[in-house]
Amino acid sequence: MNHLCMLAFSAVFTLGSIAGGNVGKSELWVVDNVKEIGGHQVTIEGNPQVIQTPQGQALVFDGQDDAVVLNANPLTGARTFTIEVVFRPDLGGQREQRFLHLQVNEDRRVLMETRVNTKEEWFLDTYIKCGPSERTLQSKQGLHPLGMWYHLALTYDGSEMRHFVNRIQEMAGSVDYTPMEGGQTSIGCRLNRVFWFKGALRLVRITHTVLQPEEFLPLKKQ
Repeated sequence: MNHLCMLAFSAVFTLGSIAGGNVGKSELWVVDNVKEIGGHQVTIEGNPQVIQTPQGQALVFDGQDDAVVLNANPLTGARTFTIEVVFRPDLGGQREQRFLHLQVNEDRRVLMETRVNTKEEWFLDTYIKCGPSERTLQSKQGLHPLGMWYHLALTYDGSEMRHFVNRIQEMAGSVDYTPMEGGQTSIGCRLNRVFWFKGALRLVRITHTVLQPEEFLPLKKQ
């Protein structure tokens, strides 16, 4: 049963220098409890739980009906961007899992997903759609073990999207994209409540510029 509550992400907005000197708006969500959020009202689906992890306090999703939906889209107005996620995909989930979805409508959306194989490994799948232009990047050769913590990044520089796992670029491809205005974000499933994520998620940061790998959020040792 759905219910409205507040999720304690810490939302941080900055205009100015980020690490190596790039300039752009940045919003950081620390996904660490289910009581309040830094200014965003949310809908909780299912019953995501708060856990302690090597990365800090995080939310864990059961892969069946747990998710968080926000009436907010941090990509609003961004012509270029970097999306970062610190997460742990767990054993026992669906083959396809959407853990981050930002959307204005079906024609304007950005997704980050996992694909899981029978050997208890996963690879990163990212997707951008802007009207008739769309691009999917699937790192089928970049297999990673489940049950570990990872830093992920998706960048868009005005013509090309790239995605990274633990600061290493795995794929790139061109796509036409214009800034979104408004919309929603879901964490733990696709916005239409399918393809549920099984695992834990600690951080989401969206920056309105392309960051270099040395500027990405740190990942603590496990």
